[in-house]
Amino acid sequence: MRYVVDASAVLHLASAGIEIASAHKVLAPTLLRSQTLSALHEAVQRGEMLADVAHDRLARIGRMPIRLLGDAVLRRRAWDLADRLGWGSTYDAEYVALTQLQADALVTLDATLARSVQGIVAIASIDALTGAPRPTKTKARRG
Repeated sequence: MRYVVDASAVLHLASAGIEIASAHKVLAPTLLRSQTLSALHEAVQRGEMLADVAHDRLARIGRMPIRLLGDAVLRRRAWDLADRLGWGSTYDAEYVALTQLQADALVTLDATLARSVQGIVAIASIDALTGAPRPTKTKARRG
């Protein structure tokens, strides 16, 4: 399976020490780097996390097998999606656009985002990243 992961999912994986199953292809827009960096820095600044812990999580994120993409086609699709959905920002739209273009499902812990893209892309749980891909069911042929 091919999954797009957003910052909420990646931050959860890093904090829980969860490994992504090697059978899966995992993608994200390039903005993932900045969003995870900023979220961890903000947590340190609010006193919710020690800087050493944040740096460790950044290192874990850096080791995750996530292919980062951000070409012109993705940006154009994100712009159009943000317009269609009435979003002022294109950040979430980049994840949705990438899912439409190259993945089977989006993995997010953001319930609001998941609800807002219902019927536009498939949403998968965080647990989908740790398990083996499900085999495709085929109908038995009668002869």
